[in-house]
Amino acid sequence: MQKRLLDHINFPSDLKQLNQNQLLELAKELREFIINIVATKEGHLGASLGVVELTLALHYVFNTPEDLLVWDVGHQAYGHKILTGRKDAFHTNRQFGGISGFPNREESKYDTFGVGHSSTSISAALGMAIASKLKGEHKHHIAIIGDASIASGMAFEGLNHAGVTDANLLVILNDNAIGIDPSVGALKQYLTNVKKGKEKQDNIFEALNFNYSGPVDGHDLSALISEFERLKTVKGPKFLHVITTKGKGLKQAEDDQVKYHAPGKFDAQTGEVFAKSAFRLPPKFQDVFGHTIVELAKENKNIVGITPAMPTGSSLKFMMEQIPERAFDVGIAEQHAVTLAAGMATQGLIPFCNIYSTFLQRAYDQVIHDVALQKLPVVFCLDRSGLVGEDGATHHGVFDLAYLRCIPNLILFAPRNELELRNIMYTAQLGLELPIAIRYPRGRGHILDWKQPFSKIEIGKGELLKEGSHLAVLSIGTVSDVITEALKKVSNSEVVAHYDMRFVKPLDEDLLHGIFEKYTSILTIEDGTISGGFGSAILEFASRHNYKNSIQALGIPDEFVEHGSKEQLQTHLKIDASSICNVLNTTLRLLNL
Repeated sequence: MQKRLLDHINFPSDLKQLNQNQLLELAKELREFIINIVATKEGHLGASLGVVELTLALHYVFNTPEDLLVWDVGHQAYGHKILTGRKDAFHTNRQFGGISGFPNREESKYDTFGVGHSSTSISAALGMAIASKLKGEHKHHIAIIGDASIASGMAFEGLNHAGVTDANLLVILNDNAIGIDPSVGALKQYLTNVKKGKEKQDNIFEALNFNYSGPVDGHDLSALISEFERLKTVKGPKFLHVITTKGKGLKQAEDDQVKYHAPGKFDAQTGEVFAKSAFRLPPKFQDVFGHTIVELAKENKNIVGITPAMPTGSSLKFMMEQIPERAFDVGIAEQHAVTLAAGMATQGLIPFCNIYSTFLQRAYDQVIHDVALQKLPVVFCLDRSGLVGEDGATHHGVFDLAYLRCIPNLILFAPRNELELRNIMYTAQLGLELPIAIRYPRGRGHILDWKQPFSKIEIGKGELLKEGSHLAVLSIGTVSDVITEALKKVSNSEVVAHYDMRFVKPLDEDLLHGIFEKYTSILTIEDGTISGGFGSAILEFASRHNYKNSIQALGIPDEFVEHGSKEQLQTHLKIDASSICNVLNTTLRLLNL
């Protein structure tokens, strides 16, 4: 059997031994390789399939890693990883202990910048280009950014600065009219007109002092190679507009680009995603949010929904389908999303601003200045809080409890289950005097009959879940389920109480005084950072009131957590049921119980 070309390609230097006809064959093999691995191991599919030719041309023409490639976000970097020494390890992509699903500086010298959130590539590549100039080096610096990412404010900031430099920077716009969901906004319309030859206005990128070329067919290897060779001779900031098709080479991925962004397991031969279990499953928390906001909005005309480019991931798509005039996808623009919500709140609307926990970090200043300082009752719904699994360090929502807890005027709530998520959303739209952040995890809950009548939640009140006598476990959010499981295995569980504090801010101080007066030992457990998080809040309370109880805090340690399944990571961090059971048993032995 004849060996594939890809079998001989381990690094970009190997590419340079091929002619362009061989590169065309290699492109087919690279697509097949990505499809076959992702079909069984899961991961981001469509984006990487769409840039196979672009990736080959870049490594063929430029002298990587001396010439520096910066991939925006990194969803499209699978081909890059395979061609830069990680082909044999690619089957471990996103697996616990395996390679990262995103470019990672610690993983390879070809990964020049770590990227998990969008729109950073232009600023980073410009920084590299300025550094090269100051050091007297002659390198090329290439940022590859998508049409959804380039609409973000930070990308414009980078373009604005680059346009007044003479840096050797090439910005490649990978224009496929979609991010995870379809791109939105005026810039998307402008780029669509450019592609169709209908744009009558001056070129926006030339107006920013870039040497613009394109559009170029991103699947025409010969045209890409020729243009890259030409651009190597052009001085200063350059902008190449490349048109690609997300999911190229797999019909289903081309036809349903949203679904095949990260489709899960599928048949590599037919492209069909494997059917889910026919058994009725509890809902995903995102769907509880999505259906509940529609239910509430139909009764309350002041409710609006906002998401920064994640209508499918957040399930705001349900409201966009049923009440489109009151649901807004603002694109990859978290800062704008928060201040837009603040503006709406000044006029009596009730904005539900749905942002992944890890993405709200990008709008921290707006949360403080534009919302909390002005006491505007924005409802932040923080999806993907806690450990999110295979997306790894850039996506874990483990910092929110700590970074939000220190902000005055902000209510911070973590529902234990689907019913509590529904009820806190109901409570918030009844009218609050302050903003509230509601954090909930990725994945499914455990209640099948979750569409129950609404009830109001009293702000700042915790709840006793299990009676005890000597040891109290305090938890926040869905980690409660893990504790319940652990308590089933504890040798003397009748002496262990379990409290769901529900609110990290304001804390239920009346309940806490009762706990500290009754229990000798206290254990706090959270799926957020120990530093500054829920456990810290309990320790601060104890210090403030001069309690001397033994207090132990479990949670995410002071380190970035890598990728793996949620269960693997919980075990690794010792916040799984067995590890918690061990801590409880050890504590009980110390108490002679």
